[in-house]
Order: sequence, then structure tokens, then C-alpha cells
Amino acid sequence: MSLRRILAVFVARNREFFRDRGTLSWSIILPFAIVFGFAFAFSGSAPERYTIGVLGTPDAARQALGIDHVEYTQVADRETGVEKVRRHQLDLLVDLDAGRYWVSDASPKGYLLERVLRGVTAQQPSGLERQAVPGRTIRYVDWLVPGLLAMNMMFTALFGVGFVIVRYRKNGVLKRLKATPLTPAEFLVAQLASRLLIIVAITSAIFVGSNAVLDFPILGSWVLLLLILVLGGICLISLGLIIAARTASEELAGGLLNMLSWPMMFLSGVWFSTEGLHPWLQGLARALPLTHVIEAARAVMIDGAGLAEIAPNLVALAAMSAVFLALGAALFRWE
Repeated sequence: MSLRRILAVFVARNREFFRDRGTLSWSIILPFAIVFGFAFAFSGSAPERYTIGVLGTPDAARQALGIDHVEYTQVADRETGVEKVRRHQLDLLVDLDAGRYWVSDASPKGYLLERVLRGVTAQQPSGLERQAVPGRTIRYVDWLVPGLLAMNMMFTALFGVGFVIVRYRKNGVLKRLKATPLTPAEFLVAQLASRLLIIVAITSAIFVGSNAVLDFPILGSWVLLLLILVLGGICLISLGLIIAARTASEELAGGLLNMLSWPMMFLSGVWFSTEGLHPWLQGLARALPLTHVIEAARAVMIDGAGLAEIAPNLVALAAMSAVFLALGAALFRWE
């Protein structure tokens, strides 16, 4: 593998991207618009989806509380459940055996569920003692921002690599490169490095700019956030390379990339917590790279997690990257 040839393709691809003023401007303006738009739209509350955490059996809690049209999800222990209430992953936490329930004063949905629980007379429910969630209040926008940034990174990685290589193949660029000493591995490494540089630069700028206005919490290390960004970018770019490995039609590539991106956007916890999803869907979400990117970023930003806490997510991203890169290299064809 020649670093000189990789560098030549890397520089050429970067020049192609940055000289396209329209694409460059849109890549910067659109993410800012998405972040600030949704931050404004959801500045007061989360979408109307109610979830009650239960320390016990969800069916028993549903029968005992008599509250329908909400999701009941089992919680392993009290500390985990209280933390999820604080982070707006759960709207209410109930422990029927202990006769207690936990609610966050900063959660509008928690307030409404508590009113339903207490009844129209707003009296204390029989046998249930109210417990306020301790600690620093987390706004919904604080929880939402990591998911929005990760989602933008996903689209930039998948479509930025997938469409470019497919266009190269369709226009005969790859056919010309085949006649050079450049190997498929060198070409793919250069494309990955180029797109990764663009993702890191744009996402970092959006992150810093958004934080200057929204002032969301960053309790953990900035270095860890950069590590998550780099590993997540490599993993998602590698996934896009699989689609671009042999596809010759931009229409087909667009359909395949949408087939990958839309499930990740809705199952990886970008917009809402996955706590109320069916267990099978929760298992599927664990197999998606975007899930690990969002979980790790939220843990660092909101909980101040260190390397040990997010190590499982980083290992999963590294393993997926290795598999995706191997598949992309094996499947790649110049024509």
C-alpha cells in the first residue's frame, strides 16, 4: 500500500469537495438549521409519547395504576430508573412494592402523568409517596442535541461516500483509475480519510457554534467526544462503502442508503428514548452503529462518563468498522 498514492487521491477528493461552493455551503447551513430548528421546536418538552418505568412487572403496574394509552417498561433497579427519569428517558418511575413514585419537576409529560395518577382531585394517591428526582435538571434539548448531530454525521457519511463513488463509476472515473497503479484498498482508504476529515471539521464547527447559543451541558471530556466522533465517522463511512462497492446506479444507491439510514434514525434514539420499544426492536437497535454513537455521546455530555463507561460502545464501533471495511474492500469493483 502506497501512502503517496493514497495522499494524492485524498487531496484530489478534498479539492473536489471544497471547490464545490454550493455543496460546501449546504453541508454547513443545513445541519445548523436542523439543530436550531428542533432546539426551538422542542425547547419546552419532548414529543407526546408517555413512558412509565416500573420496578416490578409492567402488567401488574398497568392493572394497579389503571392508566392506559402509555408505555410501561420494566426497570432493573431504582438508581437506573431515577437517572432515566432525570434524563427524560422515562416520564414516571413507579415502585408499587415500596409505595413510591419518582417524577422530574422539569418534565411536562411527567407532570401530566402525575396528575393522571393522582386523579382529578389532585390528591395524593393511596399508598404511593411522591419522590422528586434529585440532581441537576436536564432539558429535553440537552438530550436531543447529541442525537441530531449524530444523525447529521450519519447522512454526511453514508450519502457523501455512497453517491460520490457511484457517480465515479457511472462517469467512468473508476475505469480510468483502474488503469493506474492505484489499488482498491488505497482508493477506499483515501475516500474514507477524506470524508472523515470533512465530517470531523463540519461536526466540530456545528457543535461549537450550537453550544455557544444553546449552552448545553458538557460534563465529560472533549477528547472523548472527539474519539466518539472519529470512531463513529469511520464506522458509518465504512458502511456507506459497502453500498458503493458495486452499485452503478445513483437511484439504486439512494434507495439502499435510505434503507440503512431511516431505521437508524428512528431506532437509535435520535428523537425519543428506546425504552418503550418492543424488546425485539431494542435488540435490533443495539446492532446499529448510530445507537452506540448517540449513547456514548450522551453519556459523556450529560453524565460525565469516562472511557471505562463508554468502552463497550467504542469496542462495538471499532468491531463494526473492521467488518464493514473488510466487506467493502472484498466487494469493491472498479466497473
